[in-house]
Amino acid sequence: MTRLLTPLELKVMNLLWKMKEAFVKQLVEKWQESEKPAYNTVSTTVRILEEKGFIQHKTVGRGFIYFPTISKVAYQKMHVANVLENLFAGSRSGFISALMGNDEKLSAEEISTLRRMIDGQEAAEQNTTVSSTK
Repeated sequence: MTRLLTPLELKVMNLLWKMKEAFVKQLVEKWQESEKPAYNTVSTTVRILEEKGFIQHKTVGRGFIYFPTISKVAYQKMHVANVLENLFAGSRSGFISALMGNDEKLSAEEISTLRRMIDGQEAAEQNTTVSSTK
């Protein structure tokens, strides 16, 4: 399951991640935009997502209830890895530089979180280096 989602598929997945499971009718009802897609459009999108392996269904009465087979975090990691590899040639610093180069400034909390992540990575690398030299 390495394929990326289309914008419509991603909207359906975001609903399923939020709702945990849903019938197609419930997905249409919970649609956030003022113009809801047709039932058949959502139904077709759900079938495509199932073919791609992102969701599965179980039979409930005469209908199907759908649920995600991949977590939102797992999909985010897969998508970011794809962007990193294909758009930034694997350069994490290039990726972060592009994020930092936009007009939005990071909040103090975001900067603090990033520092903790970097410090944690450095500590993990030091532990690996110390372990391998013993």
